Amino acid sequence: MGKLIGIAIKKEKYGNMIPLETCTVRVESGLEGDYRGNPGKRQVTVLSREGFEAACIEIQATLPWTTRRANLFIDGIELAHTTGQLLNIGNVLLEITGETQPCHRMDEQCEGLTKALVPDWRGGVCCRVLRGGTISVSDEVSLINNQTT
Repeated sequence: MGKLIGIAIKKEKYGNMIPLETCTVRVESGLEGDYRGNPGKRQVTVLSREGFEAACIEIQATLPWTTRRANLFIDGIELAHTTGQLLNIGNVLLEITGETQPCHRMDEQCEGLTKALVPDWRGGVCCRVLRGGTISVSDEVSLINNQTT
């Protein structure tokens, strides 16, 4: 069992990350207020604490998790190679659609971060919303093997 330890949205492409304590998540629009929330394979992005910390150790930097520009920050769940599996966060259900590919913008934040996020899916995963609801920091997170994929 894992835990949701961070929520953040951005109002526009390249906009600043806005941390939240709670957020409504909808099938039609992802995280309320986030510019990327349209239905599709990259509706919500999720980053694991363990993966991000490993990347930071590799580049010898202490960075806030929002540097990665993901929507949700979780602890205690391994995300590598989980395409097709489900993340249950509070009463919200997300389908993992694949790895979030680190882009060159990560090196704009900290030199070497793009490369450090590549191994073991350290950059996190992309998801689509299957069931909406309200999430809050400290909600339980579980990974469910989706037998239909």
